[in-house]
Amino acid sequence: MSDKIDIFQKMLAGGIIRKDEMDEVWDTVFRTQRLSPALNAATTVDEIRERLSEIIGNQIDKSTTVFIPFYTNFGKHIKLGRNVFINHACSFLDLGGITIEDDVQIGPRVNLVTENHPIDPATRKHLDLKPIVLKRNAWIGAGATILPGVTVGENAIVAAGAVVNKDVPDNSIVGGIPAKFIKAIE
Repeated sequence: MSDKIDIFQKMLAGGIIRKDEMDEVWDTVFRTQRLSPALNAATTVDEIRERLSEIIGNQIDKSTTVFIPFYTNFGKHIKLGRNVFINHACSFLDLGGITIEDDVQIGPRVNLVTENHPIDPATRKHLDLKPIVLKRNAWIGAGATILPGVTVGENAIVAAGAVVNKDVPDNSIVGGIPAKFIKAIE
């Protein structure tokens, strides 16, 4: 048995990934870049599902709809539930892992970003990865950005244009930059 740490498992565990650990990751990034033009040239919802399933490495359920263009830098760390809707021009940077549970709605131009960099200039080319989780029935408004490590709770709403840098409680609405609690959903 090898003592070598699986870089992909390490990425999903979160934390710092050194620049010199990324060689194996680049193969997947370049594969995704090669497959993305076919995804974004697809002409039917079924073809979009088929192309995106190839990128993420799992079959997307027929109840899930993704509009193009759709952008991802990696793809293999995206998990999509059932009855998910993703609108046009969304960008998922998923090295740290993105989980989208059932019945989630995502507006156009939404950014889900699991990747950051250390502040220290000497290590700034390393990655600091943290997963994003969108819980069941969450709704992410147009142009919102969800930052690394955020969980958006069940039934929660993120207002259009919000920048979310901390967890959103279940059954709540947040908005603004940075996003702040607006009200509870009764």
